[in-house]
Amino acid sequence: MSIRLPVEKLTPEAFAPFGTVIAPDPATAKSINGGTTTRFHALARCEALGTDAGVIINIFRGSPRRFPYQVDMMERHPLGSQSFSPLSPRPFLVIVAEDHGGTPAKPRVFLAENGQGVNYRANVWHHPLMALGETSDFLVVDRDGPGNNLEEYIYPALFTIEETEF
Repeated sequence: MSIRLPVEKLTPEAFAPFGTVIAPDPATAKSINGGTTTRFHALARCEALGTDAGVIINIFRGSPRRFPYQVDMMERHPLGSQSFSPLSPRPFLVIVAEDHGGTPAKPRVFLAENGQGVNYRANVWHHPLMALGETSDFLVVDRDGPGNNLEEYIYPALFTIEETEF
């Protein structure tokens, strides 16, 4: 059996229980470099919990997913946040779930577009990177350091995302 998942528009309000949407925000804009650059300041906060933890910057190259797609697992990083910002203007899917007694609840699916990125707070259930259409690169900021910062969960039932939803 498979449960169909709708794809929602990614908005700061809808995504707030899971983290922060990363996109230019005029309220944070500052003119710098002699007026040649606009800095959109402090769009998300990085979390690196634990002794000797730090924040690192990576590039992840994601292969596009095929649809209909079966969501069968989620992961979370209990010791730090993790952000994904696309390095191309292509959309991607963001799949998250609330915690239900130590396991992820039913997933929610968001369509990130127009250069939007996301910052998952520490310990938020999410699906691995979901590139769409073409191989895509993402700037990823996350925690580095000792300790187990990955927990995975396999769902007992499948959830389906249909391509026609976006």
